[in-house]
Amino acid sequence: MTNAVRVVVAVILMSSAVSAQWPAYPTPGIPKNSDGTPNLNAPAPRAADGKPDLSGLWEPGVFAGAQAEPVAGAPGGSLFGDVSRGVAGGLPLQPWAAEVVRKRKADNSKDNPDALCLPMGIMQNNTHPYPRKIVQGNAHVIVILYEIQGAVRQIFMDGRSLPNNDPQPFWSGYSVGRWEGDTLVVESSGFRDDGWLDTVGNPLTGAGKMTERFRRPNFGTLETEVTVDDPKTYTKPFTVKFKYRLMLDTELIEHVCLDRSSQHYVGASGASGGAK
Repeated sequence: MTNAVRVVVAVILMSSAVSAQWPAYPTPGIPKNSDGTPNLNAPAPRAADGKPDLSGLWEPGVFAGAQAEPVAGAPGGSLFGDVSRGVAGGLPLQPWAAEVVRKRKADNSKDNPDALCLPMGIMQNNTHPYPRKIVQGNAHVIVILYEIQGAVRQIFMDGRSLPNNDPQPFWSGYSVGRWEGDTLVVESSGFRDDGWLDTVGNPLTGAGKMTERFRRPNFGTLETEVTVDDPKTYTKPFTVKFKYRLMLDTELIEHVCLDRSSQHYVGASGASGGAK
């Protein structure tokens, strides 16, 4: 079984067990229908400053990309496996980048960060089938907690600009946000030069920038639109859209990824010395 297949299979098996980890505890503040069931079509809640409150525990739903239905084999219809599924005609790859994708696919995505228990970038984290929690409790910062590998992301809302002083590159870069009406607009840059957008290995380089637009059209739905502009990798910017569903009466659980590849152990074949 390949690393990429292992990742998807593990996600499918473990996602079904997430809600069983905590004893039943009702999510507070849920609007109800006349029959007492959750009314997820109710208006989105508002924060103290009047902006939509994006807080909540979210899982990917059917994405609103080029294909209206979930992709077979992709948990929750997410773009986690292949971002190009959400772009009509595929991604506008530069020739060198197309060759990188071909080689990564031929290698069964063995170097995918998710398969190696390494941090993932914004696109893989945001489209991953595991849930994520948005915490919007402060006017100056929004925090996203990802269950996968316990990743944490900060979106600064205090008016600062993205760093332009040759900052240390990171898997998720640096993110700043602002409100445009009821839409949260997040701009990110400062990525590593060897990034993976998805499991198949569509690249992202340090020249890349991302613009995300978050909208909460009703209580139970979060819509996200992500534009990737990386002129080193793609001939033009492209945009993918996807949706999240609100998860009720459950919480994030601890997720630990452990790379058990034998080549990393002292005393393994080809290694000097012995393990104790």
